[in-house]
Amino acid sequence: MDTIKNLGQQASESFQGSASTASKNTNENVAKDSNAGVGTRVSAAKDAVGDKMDEQKHEVGPLSLDAHTRSSNDLLGQV
Repeated sequence: MDTIKNLGQQASESFQGSASTASKNTNENVAKDSNAGVGTRVSAAKDAVGDKMDEQKHEVGPLSLDAHTRSSNDLLGQV
């Protein structure tokens, strides 16, 4: 049951990370657009930095799942 829950959480984190990546890319493009106003560009750059932080927070890879599995197995071995 925990495996199904972990897979669901991993899928959710992956989706949130992808959404942050898309938002970051959009904000980067606005920040680089010389036709946009200075205030718009600065705001987009600030938002891109926040999106990058969210993207890294939600980053899920095989190492994170393996680390979780190892820590769970270590705890089981201590019981």
